[in-house]
Amino acid sequence: MFKSFIKKIISTDIKEDKYSYIKDMKFGTIAKSNAPDKWVRSTCGYCGVGCGLYIGVKDNKAVRTKGDPAHPVSKGTLCPKGIMEHEMVHSPNRISSPMINKNNTLEEVEWDEAFQHTADKFKEVQKKYGKGAVACVSTGQFLTEDFYTLGKFMQLGLESNNYDGNTTLCMASAVMGYKQTFGSDGPPASYEDFSHADVIMLIGANIADNHPILKLHIAKNKKINGKKPTIIVIDPRFSKTANMADIFVPLAPRSDLALINGLCHIIFEQGWEDTKFIQEKTTGIKEFRKHVMEKYKPQDVAITTGLEVKTLYELARVYAASPKALSAWTMGVNQSSIGTDTVSAICNLALITGNLGKEGAAPFSITGQCNAMGTREFGFTSSIPGYRNFANVQDRIDFANIVDVPVDLVPTKRGYSYPQIIEAIERDEIKALWVTATNPLVSFVDQNRLRKAFKKLDILVVQDAFMSETAEIADVIFSAATWSEKEGVYTNSERRCNYAKKAIDPLGKCMSDANIIIEFSKYFEGKYELLFKNFNSSADIFEEIKKVSAGRLCDYTGMDYEKIEKLGGIQWPCNETYPEGKKRLYTDGFECNTDDGKAKLLPVDWQPLTESLNKNFPLNLNTGRTVEQWHTRTKTKSIALLDNLAPEAWVEINPKDASKLEVTSGDRIKVASARGHVSNIIVKVTEVVREGDIFVPFHFNTQLINKLTLFDFDPKSFEPNFKQCAVNMYSQKHPEGIKVKEKENTVELSYHKNEFQNTQVQEKVKEYDK
Repeated sequence: MFKSFIKKIISTDIKEDKYSYIKDMKFGTIAKSNAPDKWVRSTCGYCGVGCGLYIGVKDNKAVRTKGDPAHPVSKGTLCPKGIMEHEMVHSPNRISSPMINKNNTLEEVEWDEAFQHTADKFKEVQKKYGKGAVACVSTGQFLTEDFYTLGKFMQLGLESNNYDGNTTLCMASAVMGYKQTFGSDGPPASYEDFSHADVIMLIGANIADNHPILKLHIAKNKKINGKKPTIIVIDPRFSKTANMADIFVPLAPRSDLALINGLCHIIFEQGWEDTKFIQEKTTGIKEFRKHVMEKYKPQDVAITTGLEVKTLYELARVYAASPKALSAWTMGVNQSSIGTDTVSAICNLALITGNLGKEGAAPFSITGQCNAMGTREFGFTSSIPGYRNFANVQDRIDFANIVDVPVDLVPTKRGYSYPQIIEAIERDEIKALWVTATNPLVSFVDQNRLRKAFKKLDILVVQDAFMSETAEIADVIFSAATWSEKEGVYTNSERRCNYAKKAIDPLGKCMSDANIIIEFSKYFEGKYELLFKNFNSSADIFEEIKKVSAGRLCDYTGMDYEKIEKLGGIQWPCNETYPEGKKRLYTDGFECNTDDGKAKLLPVDWQPLTESLNKNFPLNLNTGRTVEQWHTRTKTKSIALLDNLAPEAWVEINPKDASKLEVTSGDRIKVASARGHVSNIIVKVTEVVREGDIFVPFHFNTQLINKLTLFDFDPKSFEPNFKQCAVNMYSQKHPEGIKVKEKENTVELSYHKNEFQNTQVQEKVKEYDK
């Protein structure tokens, strides 16, 4: 009795309940407070790594997330976002019902009213302005079944080819680079190759923040090879990933294409190329060799990159001497107005050294979003599903026959890309925009211009699970189910098709994205019957995807949901020849999708920055991500653990620039470009960035850094140049900002002198500038 009284007085009964543990059949000892009734095996819905996990479910609510120990990608591990993913599902930021803006207020409505209102407006716009006046910007977050359904409805239902995805903001350059070189999209490598490579070259890839689970595959390398691989990190910023490097290469911003061409020059000069591989597996060697030998001499490349000549020779030697060299890159390469050609340059380097089609060797694009690959394969944006070409008559006929539609419905060319859609809105050519699971009011460049364009629309429809900044200004909202509430597949960076199982019922009146599109199609005469009459489940959609994929590079015909789950994902192609998938593309006997089956060595050129630094804006702004947040924070800002770790944006400033402004860490400043400014941003003084460069994460609407970024795009991929634009910083003590001497002209300021660079190269830079 006394013990009971003391227990009650000091509240240990409450604490015991809160902190006590129970035995779980699957994971052993776990906290009692959120112990699930069941575990549902699934796949993470954040980045392109594609980690396997279990969703803990109690009373139809996701209450826990645990890594799947048997999954070949992640082996039971998860990053901070994955660990807390269950909290995203029941975020206060969720939208539980379709909505219509009535008298400047978003009001909940029934689905019929939302669909009828939107269908009437779309028909009105198309009658007045033409079919293409209705456009759609999609996502990299859908399931492949959602992508396929949306693309089919946009292209064949609404008959508008002005349809693109937000994947154009992250992966389009990798797609076009692969197409230029290999004749088709498709990363040729596996994560397993990180564990087998002798040299790993990470170019513009901060995997420690953006793809942290990949570090586990690198860590396995020593166990497998018996020695640690040589890790080369190429980045203007000393990121978290740079801490892993044996060789850190702090090149000048966006000079990577020049660097790669320079390495190829040295490899030819020294006779380090793989002549046999070049002769057997490539075309264009004569023109390519002449190009790099004439235009990318080491002395010139040293000037462009800010690196020492001896560093270039050492890099070329280490890479070329390696029996197995793996090059991997992410946004630092892709998000550039020369991103496509930079990707092809990386492929060139791999090809001339024979680093393709074998274990531990490839040019490997690491995907940003959980299913950016799915939309590339079957999304119907930049190509016909199954990696078919709009301009190819036979491809159009084949697709039309498979899905049983008239061939003249299949577009003969790609419509407008994402940035071209914005420009068409500005011209009053597009009047209706359908935005699905993306948030352009934070993620797109030159925000002031974008927001001005959106005001010209007759109707903005947002289909999302979350009340994003874009949803807040919508005329109509289609409320969608999110991860764990629907069934289908994601494809990760290594072409692994993973199964995402439905664990709980959708919130409120929400429907899966595919179901929303199918139901919406019924408001357009004959379209449901033509396109979706056989789509009664996700599995039905997947079966049609398999038919569309048959005989293509991205062949799914050997897959089904049960098999995918059993194997922990399957890497395409998966068919009778490769019943459990194929780890690598372009191995012996596996040809490229070119006329002669060989990869192309392409002479590509570095170009200077579109916007030079100048006396008013003498600093370069680099934007990126942090591990705690996801994209525009629609999924993560309400998760306390993640938001407490990174509640707002910050600006990284070199100590020399901080002294010019007389600021220290914790102070707040303003950053501005020719397009806008961001105020009240907290300072982080660090040598992670060099003098003249600053870095700001782009996630935060409260410090909306994309007000500053440039409306500048790769002409082949249409991917924005997020990583470089001219800015200045303004402090309380120096409201005039950082000033430069008049004698320093704009060209000089475009070069950021490397602290490791010698006097001789500095003199060459000055001479070159003059």
